Amino acid sequence: MRGLKDKRVLITGGAGSIGAATARRFLEEGSRVVVLDRDDAACLCIQRDLPGLHGIIRADVSDAQAVQLVFDELDALMGGLDVLINNAGISIRHPFVDITPQEWRQVMDVNLNGVFYVAQQAARRMLAGGGGVIVNMGSTNGLMGYHYYADYNASKAGVIELTRSMALELAPTIRVNAVCPGFIMTPMQEAEYTPEMRRAFENKVPLRRLGKPEDVAALFAFLASDDASFITGQHFVIDGGEIAGGLASQP
Repeated sequence: MRGLKDKRVLITGGAGSIGAATARRFLEEGSRVVVLDRDDAACLCIQRDLPGLHGIIRADVSDAQAVQLVFDELDALMGGLDVLINNAGISIRHPFVDITPQEWRQVMDVNLNGVFYVAQQAARRMLAGGGGVIVNMGSTNGLMGYHYYADYNASKAGVIELTRSMALELAPTIRVNAVCPGFIMTPMQEAEYTPEMRRAFENKVPLRRLGKPEDVAALFAFLASDDASFITGQHFVIDGGEIAGGLASQP
């Protein structure tokens, strides 16, 4: 991709599977990458696997005060920010009638509030620095109705609308887009779906496979690059054709 060499990049949820694949991709593009994650064990793993990282910061994006401290540390590490990959997120699979207020708040705090807290801090620095790119993690769950993920679906719909609003207000200095994956095989999905459920899902995806973290990483890199310089305020579905024919509505 054009224009990613030496860019200062922050990836939230960067020690997880999609985050780690994205960190690896930006390192391959010659970027300076800092990973933000709250999982100590995952941070140790990515530190071992990707020694070229510029830094690793441990924090919870759902804590606004902690996010402020993260950016104070980031300022010291890199002196600014060019690209934010706002990737951190969680999901809990359960029927709508069983969602507790605590679980609802937990999902919203990470998936929507956390995206807002991090994006706002990043945008302030990018505006002061004269430019930047923010890519938020949405989901096809924010575009379609899915069984057993009412809280997650609502949080991702919020991210997509937040992305549009940010793009309008932050243009022309900052470009803002959202990536909306379908079923990407990650540890989170492995924990929530049996092998039989995964095979059934593969069979209804037109490309007949589940997505890989590297697929999403490639889209993140493109949207952050100069090759996407005329793209802002959009959401990009990466799902193997899953929602093209309404297949996602099947239980």
